[in-house]
Amino acid sequence: MDLINPIVEQYAEWLTTDEDPLLSEINKKTYESHTQPHMLSGHVQGRFLSMFSQLLQPRYILEIGTFTGYSALCLAEGLTANGELHTIDIRQEDIELSQSYFDKSPYAKQIVAHVGNALEIIPSLKHRWDLVFIDADKVNYTNYYNLIVDNLSENGCILADNVLFHGQIFDNPLKGKNPIAIKDFNEYVKNDPRTSQVLLTIRDGLLLIKKNKNA
Repeated sequence: MDLINPIVEQYAEWLTTDEDPLLSEINKKTYESHTQPHMLSGHVQGRFLSMFSQLLQPRYILEIGTFTGYSALCLAEGLTANGELHTIDIRQEDIELSQSYFDKSPYAKQIVAHVGNALEIIPSLKHRWDLVFIDADKVNYTNYYNLIVDNLSENGCILADNVLFHGQIFDNPLKGKNPIAIKDFNEYVKNDPRTSQVLLTIRDGLLLIKKNKNA
């Protein structure tokens, strides 16, 4: 299923501001050498993450799911001068690869990479999050959401990736643990009185979630 008309996708790529040389390097090497390169945020989504972060100007960013470091570097572009981005991945090899890119970037001293189970690491991080990006194992999206939603800052936001899951959430009957988990997560957020949300049809779907006042 083509979620977005290929002509529209090509035009979006052309119209969107170019990625910088380091991001271009990560993009190229991920597709050349990684077994699951489709997990990369990529050019258009990456520029959205960067622009949204720059508009929000977060002090504390949490990323759940580091992969090869592309999205973390995009998000870091909006950090305040004394800000920190904490990124978590369960795969040691991906953290090591990402760290090699972080070290080449202007944000080397502002990015803290954690390797391990995010469900255990998140409670140990004592920050109020201004921006959270969820892009990890789909079966735990709702668990991640519940761990962080009450620790958002006053204007804090969550961005959850892959909420259309390649169109598989529309299958009838629904098959596979990941599309089932994503559909359940979407419906959970939709019915949560603590937050408001809007679905952005960028790439594989980004759900932008904002905590309600006095929630």
